[in-house]
Amino acid sequence: MRPVAHSGAVAESAFSAGASPARQALTALGLAAGPVVALGFTRFAYALLLPAMHERLHWSYAQAGGMNTANALGYIIGAATAAFWARRLGNRAAFLWGLAVSALSLCATAATAGFSALLTLRFAGGLATAVVFVVGSALASRVATGVGSGRAVLPVAIYMAGVGAGVVISGLVVPAALSAGQDAGWRLGWLLMGLASVAALLPAWLGARAVGEPTGPHAALLTADELRPLAPTLVWYALFGAGYVSYMTFAVALLRTQGLGSSIVSVFFVVLGAASAVATLTVWGHLTGRLRGGHAPALVAVLVFLGVLPVLLMSPGPAAALLSAVVFGAGFMAGPTAATVIARRMLPAPGWTAGIALLTVAFSLGQAVGPLVSGLLSDSQGGIARGLWLSAVLLVLSAVAALFQREHTPS
Repeated sequence: MRPVAHSGAVAESAFSAGASPARQALTALGLAAGPVVALGFTRFAYALLLPAMHERLHWSYAQAGGMNTANALGYIIGAATAAFWARRLGNRAAFLWGLAVSALSLCATAATAGFSALLTLRFAGGLATAVVFVVGSALASRVATGVGSGRAVLPVAIYMAGVGAGVVISGLVVPAALSAGQDAGWRLGWLLMGLASVAALLPAWLGARAVGEPTGPHAALLTADELRPLAPTLVWYALFGAGYVSYMTFAVALLRTQGLGSSIVSVFFVVLGAASAVATLTVWGHLTGRLRGGHAPALVAVLVFLGVLPVLLMSPGPAAALLSAVVFGAGFMAGPTAATVIARRMLPAPGWTAGIALLTVAFSLGQAVGPLVSGLLSDSQGGIARGLWLSAVLLVLSAVAALFQREHTPS
């Protein structure tokens, strides 16, 4: 591993070892404003806005999926360059600047209906939010260094729970905006999330400033020998990303084609987000720290697979939708939690940012391909349900890949 010098590790060490659990939890809570915006708003809220944009802007499902592909391509580049920005700007500055760009891209999305312009903004938003999510994950991983594994994982779980909180907020805000704004409701939805993202800068800043910048080889580049043991996890994460995001992109559109009204769809999204936040904090924070090898990722993939099935196999209606929301929601953000914990456990501490970034690149590659292929299948005979069966197959394959991961202790 090649070290990169940076200043301030003594401050980080003192904070991590000496801070009370309550202070560490508050720091992680501030950092969680990042995934609220990066995934809860920029990534997943698009599923709520897709039916209205599909109708008002006269898109095909392939075009609708292409929007998420553009976002995922930006996410790939952002994840691939996150370690560079962390070295160049420092972790805290990279995290906060990325969040500011994300907020601006959300606000700007409300200002145009042009397909090319929207593609560009989705791309830019994906790039910025990847930097936010990767660097924020590394910051959360450093909140409780030098303590027991159970306590060390809790800040990561709190950070990841921000995604579920963002999904809940968007599930409340976007349907109200669509109803109030009529034809322009989708614009109002993007604008409200953009303004909320601007407000999120304050807690994010307070959280980031409490985690000192490390000295020595922070955000170092990892060697092939250090990365090779994580190959099964990289494959799992790519397949998992393709499978779960296809569901997240088109699930709301499927429910609308099944005749469910906007109120049920809103409840579906809120329940999904709440299940994610609660399960991440109460279940996955403990399990991912205790399960070894690839058992945690495999379990996550199986649970998310089971969450897809109700809307495909049960009679269409609120019961199938809410069951799917609970089961899928309880598992889908456990994927990034498990990936972050594995990187933290199996890689040297100086390489956490680079390792999380590389895993996120694999995740993003899956997220780029999944919605596009699922959208193409949804445009064919069989409709959206056919596209979502692809999601189920990919999740099963990801579970199999995870079982090949063996425990590895960093040198």
